[in-house]
Amino acid sequence: MSRSLVAFGQDSTLVAVVELSMSSWLVAGLVPGVLRQPLKKQGADAAALLRLLYRWRDEAQKAGKPIGRIVVAFEAGRDGFWLARWLQAQGIETYVIHSTSIPVSREHRRAKSDRLDTQLLMRAFLGWLRGEPKHCSMVAIPNVEEEDARRPSREHETLVGERTGLINRMKSTLTRLGIRGFNVKLKKAADRLGDLRGPDGLPLPPNTLAELQRDLARLRLVREQLKEIEKVRLERLQQAPQQGAHAMVLILARVLGIGVETADMLVHEVLSRELRDRRAVARFAGLTGAPDESGGRRRDKGLARAGSARVRRGMLQLAWRWLMFQKDSALAQWFLARTVGAHRNARKIMVVALARKLLIALWRYVTAGEVPAGARLRPAA
Repeated sequence: MSRSLVAFGQDSTLVAVVELSMSSWLVAGLVPGVLRQPLKKQGADAAALLRLLYRWRDEAQKAGKPIGRIVVAFEAGRDGFWLARWLQAQGIETYVIHSTSIPVSREHRRAKSDRLDTQLLMRAFLGWLRGEPKHCSMVAIPNVEEEDARRPSREHETLVGERTGLINRMKSTLTRLGIRGFNVKLKKAADRLGDLRGPDGLPLPPNTLAELQRDLARLRLVREQLKEIEKVRLERLQQAPQQGAHAMVLILARVLGIGVETADMLVHEVLSRELRDRRAVARFAGLTGAPDESGGRRRDKGLARAGSARVRRGMLQLAWRWLMFQKDSALAQWFLARTVGAHRNARKIMVVALARKLLIALWRYVTAGEVPAGARLRPAA
């Protein structure tokens, strides 16, 4: 995805880049046989974009340059991939550019506008089409089914964050009134709020009591939604264990210490993708280093963090669980051998390396059947 492997014929290829926004799109084109570089601002309408591309194609043909290839590119963003899929269905070669892969000026206050952004996109896209590396990188365009399969895991993560935020907010409200020992996570917490007393013996103020009751109602709703997501996921796995990525999820969930939720997230976010090798797997998760070398200076700035933040968070949490549930595995022994007697922060630093090695080991496990050395598996269902 870092460079095109198709020969680029500039005299027979119509190139267009689109700067997307909510209300309007700015389309820049490179039309063979036309000296000007057209720039058209239009509404957010896919059909109008297609008509514009066909009009530019007709202009090139009138100038004596028959068009055999039309390529369109835009940055990955809020609009997702629907436009790319729609254009591909109309026979237009479409690419989605990874936003962070486009080099930009390092001036302290660089000018920015949609017109300048389209020029930057065009330069990067033309370099990619010519097959030159490091101009930009493309994002794999998933189909609707692949995108939809990721929604339960992402919604589950969002709801867990909302649940944590609600619990912390209620605890802060009670602490502000001097009440510390009340567990807001109890099922009967709403019924016990009226019996709470502060250090001065007074009950909760009426507005605070009403606020806590509403927060508890939201908490109950979030819990019900979480249970519904988990229940539906298990039912689908049981009903169609070989459908899509379900088999990969069940295989990964056999590893002791990995639950169905973590397995579902890893499979749909990273392990089911067509990644080239182990380095690509680690780079996708942002678990590779960011060296800073210039002359005699040699230092490491930490994690690159250029990959999926969701996978990176999940793998760091899984690495700590791996040390608890897989103490006899080769990876856990490797970690312990390098942290025994080391300084206080050595475990925090080395757990990143463990997460990277663990992700690669799990990728080999689900793709090639190579069980991580020393890892314990649950009995097959």
